Amino acid sequence: MSVPLAYSDIVRAPKVLLHDHLDGGLRPRTVVELAAETGYRDLPTTDVDELAEWFRVQADSGSLVRYLETFSHTVGVMQTKDALARVAAECALDLARDGVVYAEVRFAPELHIEQGLALTEVVDSVLHGFEAGAAEAAAEGHTIRMGTLLTAMRHAARSREIAELAVAYRDAGVAGFDIAGAEAGFPPTRHLDAFQYIKRENGHFTIHAGEAFGLPSIWEALQWCGADRLGHGVRIVDDIEADSEGVVDPRDGVARLGRLAAYVRDKRIPLEMCPSSNIQTGAASSIAEHPIGLLRDLRFRVTVNTDNRLMSDTSMSKEFTLLSEAFGYGWGDLRWFTINAMKSAFLPFDERLRLIDDVIKPGYEALMA
Repeated sequence: MSVPLAYSDIVRAPKVLLHDHLDGGLRPRTVVELAAETGYRDLPTTDVDELAEWFRVQADSGSLVRYLETFSHTVGVMQTKDALARVAAECALDLARDGVVYAEVRFAPELHIEQGLALTEVVDSVLHGFEAGAAEAAAEGHTIRMGTLLTAMRHAARSREIAELAVAYRDAGVAGFDIAGAEAGFPPTRHLDAFQYIKRENGHFTIHAGEAFGLPSIWEALQWCGADRLGHGVRIVDDIEADSEGVVDPRDGVARLGRLAAYVRDKRIPLEMCPSSNIQTGAASSIAEHPIGLLRDLRFRVTVNTDNRLMSDTSMSKEFTLLSEAFGYGWGDLRWFTINAMKSAFLPFDERLRLIDDVIKPGYEALMA
């Protein structure tokens, strides 16, 4: 195994992020300050360091349900226009400082209307925040392009409404649509009308599937709903038989793919993998045992993502560092993950190609040199 890449060097690499939740990426200090400004009184502590640790410990429970419970506090302080704009601006700036050149950050507008905001006001505030944050990053010398995914909650009944909102805003910075929330008991087919609407409008959507739930959720997301990408999709490995060591050369026939796994690979369906988050929610036991290693060996369309930077105390550079340490990945591997993500972005083809040729490839060539 080669020497792992240094975190300080990885920060300099151009990165692409497709799966990041706005309400899962707040700065701990921002949570405390917004709670004071908005009158939110349910925080477990107002000490910034203690709060950061509390989020991490709660998220380390190994349960997706308990993991999702931590969002009550971040969502709780994101109920005003100013709060939403601030969180979005800091998100764009933090990502840009970490070397992210393109990001699709998702949020659920329906979660931010408890104090009377209209859904359109929520979306406008976040988009304005992203614009301000990207401008501040540019002033510091970091260029980032921000895209937005509007998410509907899979246990609720507003998915068609949110899908229509995504289409209405698609020329203003909204790149696509998503559903999220607890998978068990809430199959994606409950929201079939929303997905069919997006498809009729020539839009793009991803679906959280194959994280807490298994192959049936992936199958439904693809074959019934027609998802363009899979949010996580980590349980696709349940349809793959590898050798006893888990080491596979995709050309020697050691791995046997079931029909669903073969379909996902053949169709180049992007997998939005989030290694640290998957460990916290029990979808994988460790980074070294995460299915991303096998799926990368088999040349699935794997991408690397953060999911929730606050809860996982992570960043794109940290995720790449962990993978380099666990699997010996070098610059060529990180470049492969990054180009996979850029190819899979909900961005026009010519713009994806421009970022690959003018930003990503030259960035990695410089690091390799």
